[in-house]
Amino acid sequence: MTAAGTPAGLAPVLKALGLSGILDTLEARLAEARAGTLGHAEFLQVLCEDELARRDAAKITRRIRAARFPGQATLEDFDFGYNPKLPAAQIRDLARLEFIAAGEGILAYGPVGVGKSHLAAALGHQACRRGHDVAFTTCSRLLAELAGGHADRSFEARVRKLARPAVLIVDDFAMREFTAAQADDLYELLTERIGRPGRSLILTSNRSPADWYPLFPNAVVGESILDRVLNTSHHLLLEGKSYRPRRRPGRPGPGPAAPRPP
Repeated sequence: MTAAGTPAGLAPVLKALGLSGILDTLEARLAEARAGTLGHAEFLQVLCEDELARRDAAKITRRIRAARFPGQATLEDFDFGYNPKLPAAQIRDLARLEFIAAGEGILAYGPVGVGKSHLAAALGHQACRRGHDVAFTTCSRLLAELAGGHADRSFEARVRKLARPAVLIVDDFAMREFTAAQADDLYELLTERIGRPGRSLILTSNRSPADWYPLFPNAVVGESILDRVLNTSHHLLLEGKSYRPRRRPGRPGPGPAAPRPP
């Protein structure tokens, strides 16, 4: 026995069974049992519940890490009060994540600094906590990833990988004109995702969706992509004051710099 009363040989047994996390709460649960607040069956049950909670937390951590969010953006730390023009009720409805099962997307657009990227990442973070796999990328990185598949003949494999997550977030969409090859690559990827139950696409852009069409060199390809995207997505127009002077939503930035002495 250890000094605390835990059998010395228990740790290697739990490790062999893949239950070593139980050791994190074992002493506390033993204390409850000795105090008479837990019966034998209850003692075993709470230990198993502790292990399940630990595993769930580890899975969430892995999903968040795999998503590659640009920062720790969550809805809890978003300052809705700073910008009353934001559609807070619509955002909170979307945070229920029902759009994922429905195979619907989200288009968040508006001027620079109003919190589009933060909200997109926050919804992705929420999805990770609810058990969904998420991938976050910028439009430029996405296009480069797809283009690289032509060079090493892995294009189809890359499309399948990007089509797999429940939520694909593409930040800074439509910042510049697409080449014909980029438009074709987007078409191949988005046709694998758009409108499919359990698959959702979140796009952020500084441009209104109506201004995306001229960015495609082939109008037929552009309309084929955008008509499906626009008709299967929730439109989230974000306007109002920029958060940039305060560094980021939820965190007050430094005040104005003091004037230099003459």
